[in-house]
Amino acid sequence: MRPHTPKTATRQPLPAGPDAQPTLRTEHDGFGTIELPATALWGAQTQRALQHFAIGTQRMPLALIHAMAEIKRAAAEVHAALGLLPAERAAAIAAAAARVAEGEFDAEFPLSVWQTGSGTQSHMNVNEVIARLASAALAGRDKSAPPVHPNDEVNRGQSSNDVMPSAMHIAVLQACGPLRRALTQLRLALRGKAREFAGIVKIGRTHLQDATPLTLGQEFSAFVAQLGLADRALRRSLAGLHGLALGGTAVGTGLNTDPAFARLVCARLALRSGVRWRVAPNLFAAMAGHEALVAVHAALRQLAISLNKIGNDIRLLGSGPRAGLGELLLPQNEAGSSIMPGKVNPTQVEALAMVCAQVMGHDVAIGIAAAQGQLQLNVCKPLIALNLLDSITLLGDAMASFSRHCVLGLQADRPRIAVLLQRSLMLVTALTPHLGYEAAAAIAKAAQAQGTTLREAALASGLLSAEDFDAWVQPAAMTGPPMPPTPPPPDAAARPITLAAQKADFTAEGAPVAAPPAMRETQISG
Repeated sequence: MRPHTPKTATRQPLPAGPDAQPTLRTEHDGFGTIELPATALWGAQTQRALQHFAIGTQRMPLALIHAMAEIKRAAAEVHAALGLLPAERAAAIAAAAARVAEGEFDAEFPLSVWQTGSGTQSHMNVNEVIARLASAALAGRDKSAPPVHPNDEVNRGQSSNDVMPSAMHIAVLQACGPLRRALTQLRLALRGKAREFAGIVKIGRTHLQDATPLTLGQEFSAFVAQLGLADRALRRSLAGLHGLALGGTAVGTGLNTDPAFARLVCARLALRSGVRWRVAPNLFAAMAGHEALVAVHAALRQLAISLNKIGNDIRLLGSGPRAGLGELLLPQNEAGSSIMPGKVNPTQVEALAMVCAQVMGHDVAIGIAAAQGQLQLNVCKPLIALNLLDSITLLGDAMASFSRHCVLGLQADRPRIAVLLQRSLMLVTALTPHLGYEAAAAIAKAAQAQGTTLREAALASGLLSAEDFDAWVQPAAMTGPPMPPTPPPPDAAARPITLAAQKADFTAEGAPVAAPPAMRETQISG
């Protein structure tokens, strides 16, 4: 995101001289005349906003600007088709809007996100830039052509109150594409590790205390399943974004717009994007509230919660290298200390944890902002858009980095895992069916108090023989009964196991990839 410059001028003045061009021009609006940079494509209303909202460094997200431009393009084309705008002028507007949507003029949108709660200043910024570009194109063909008006022509049949929420839906849905791809890649990486670690029996832990055994593969299978739940929650929430507020204009009644306008604009947007955009079933609700966006961020919060847990587990399992759990060997990417030579830290987990904290904070702010709908209009739209888009970008980038620089390079320290497993007293749980709870507890307490192994304490109790202990206490057998294998897809035998094939299985509802025979103790689902 480009920093917002609170000054009125955003360009360096041209050098003085006999041939120098003027550095300022004068424009007018309903409040009178105002000077602005001569080369700026924006107009009077944007310039006033630059002066009145010099707040912070955060600009209105460009994804939102681009989405508004897409709406303007479709609107001009529809108005031409309905005979409400001359074809040549509509074509000039549509062409200008397309260039804005492609990001060609991103520097022309300098406004702070901290402005009116409807986003009107940035909406007019888009209208003014498109109008000036379209005017220049028309003048190039006919110098007598009147300039395109940002309100009467570019904004015909529209209002900030219906364009802004529609653009928010479009921008958020588009931004979620890279996010979901990063999520799929992370799930694949974790599932690969779950399969790699399937045969490694280790001690489990509850309350950060020793518990009964499981396999490292089972432990990682939980991560895969958690992210699967988050992915499904996100996918369900995105369906709510397909309804757009277009056609509501000021308060939801559709004043000053053609009855067919919104439906036709949605159809054109759908044709270009491949998304089934439609007019929201209740335009009053679509403008007064933002429940659909709240639901999307709730799914992002769920994802952040799962990622934070997964990252912290990997960090704990990799703690050490000599005074921690030390069951995982994390990739050594960079030096971890400016004073302690050779120290390496779990930096990818720490970055991921900070992103998750930020997303959870964004969720609180979005909830408060979404509650600020007074009567017919929510007036915290820029904040909702800023935080939502920021969460999407941060989570997508963090997952990609965590997968590439941490998960893919994880290794199991098998000797360390074996030592901790054999030292654990909670293997005593296998004796309970044979000796009873109290006798088994007494053996575990004796071993702890005397510093002996569980086997030594058990034999010392006189309650069982060495043969009994060896037959009853088998850590691998304690990891669970064999689970029935998941049937492979019908064409699995003829299909090589490739990343693309795994992705296809992952994205198919209810069709997880079948676990290999070695993974008798667990089934990884997503």
